[in-house]
Amino acid sequence: MSDSNNGLDIKLLGKDYRVACAPEEREGLSAAVAFLDAKLTDIGDKTRSTGERLAVMVALNIAHEFLSLKDASPEAMAALESESIQRRIDSIEAKLDAALGHHEQLF
Repeated sequence: MSDSNNGLDIKLLGKDYRVACAPEEREGLSAAVAFLDAKLTDIGDKTRSTGERLAVMVALNIAHEFLSLKDASPEAMAALESESIQRRIDSIEAKLDAALGHHEQLF
């Protein structure tokens, strides 16, 4: 990953992407990229899925994990509401939107 003023060059599944990113968000976005790339690789290897299908499957898995934790206990809910975790969730959502948007442009 490399960065410049208001953007960050990232790599997911070996593909390069340029995303807008404020300097104070870079650490959170970098964590989100690592998390998402691991999920994409893991689920892609298990299901042999690629492209849009893989992105949707990963998004569903992340949403399921999020909702499971959210409903698990008051302690889990409090942890999810913390600023750093919320920033990571927002970064993941933004990256998924960017990846799906880029993929839609290919068609």
